[in-house]
Amino acid sequence: MEIREDIRLAPYTTLKLGGVARYFAEAATDQDVIEALWWARERAMPLFVLGGGSNLLVSDTGFDGLVLHITIGGIEAQERGEKRIFSAGAGVEWDTLVAFAVQENCAGVECLSGIPGSVGGTPVQNVGAYGQDVSETIVRVCAIDANTMRQVEFDTAACGFSYRHSRFNGSDAGRYIVTRVDFALQPGGSPKIAYADLKHHFSAESTKDCSQAPSTVREAVLQIRRSKGMLLDENDADSRSAGSFFKNPVVSLEMFERIAANSTVSVPHYVAGSEEVKLSAAWLIEQSGVDKGFTLGRAAISSKHTLALVNLGGATASDLLRLKEFVQRRVMQRFGVELLPEPVMLGFGPSLISGADR
Repeated sequence: MEIREDIRLAPYTTLKLGGVARYFAEAATDQDVIEALWWARERAMPLFVLGGGSNLLVSDTGFDGLVLHITIGGIEAQERGEKRIFSAGAGVEWDTLVAFAVQENCAGVECLSGIPGSVGGTPVQNVGAYGQDVSETIVRVCAIDANTMRQVEFDTAACGFSYRHSRFNGSDAGRYIVTRVDFALQPGGSPKIAYADLKHHFSAESTKDCSQAPSTVREAVLQIRRSKGMLLDENDADSRSAGSFFKNPVVSLEMFERIAANSTVSVPHYVAGSEEVKLSAAWLIEQSGVDKGFTLGRAAISSKHTLALVNLGGATASDLLRLKEFVQRRVMQRFGVELLPEPVMLGFGPSLISGADR
């Protein structure tokens, strides 16, 4: 394993901005991960795990430590009872795995088509979209324990999944480096059409027709994501982003009722528990007077999707942070709701680091 110095991180991120890593290495095997951990420990140096760079904002000053880029590859599939288990290396591109599963006519991840990033990052944040979360299909997560330098495994329950959360970005943030993930998918299963965008996309008749075709739902999701600038495309400036920059906030039922009572339009919401409601972050932003295409320096709100903060070209991390804070203030002033960012913040100080990149 080669340790390189002063490597620009911007090319490794979908935002295409940020400073340099003092040291940089690529891990293609579990043993590479262990060697990197020992190398950093012997030098009392911080280590950051880099996946696909799609959920990451790197500071302008970069990272004064070792960035370990996970490139562990390979996809294997085998039958287990009525399910087919897809085992993928942490460095595999997430959409490559989804496309392979759909090609095999297996349902369970079709709504997660087009999400940038790597397989290893998906359990960290319990990645989800259009009515599906990876926690619904993950059956095993393999990792290296940075404390013991040993290989460990977690079943679904041990991962501690909840909305955009797991033990890997919560109580054990930074401790485990994911190396492989197993997903249990349903051969010949019906695709999931539960989210409003997908319901609107399909008529009742066409939904029935595609009930046994995950590929049809995948194509619909890709089309919807493309229309929102959420597919990586060198020719689309709106895709130079970290995806959805803010999580949909979960608030008390009392707060939701107060917001609804003071609103002249219907408030999009989803039940999140007996006394909790999940609100649409995009709706809150728009109702706070921040429109698509709003710019602040060289950073902007996507012209296609309010949740995406984009680099117009030449933006700095500081530009993105100023825009982030502006949006958060407007929503807080209008609704009293705090919007929390989804991306990992690297190089801004411990208080801003939220987990491993995907």
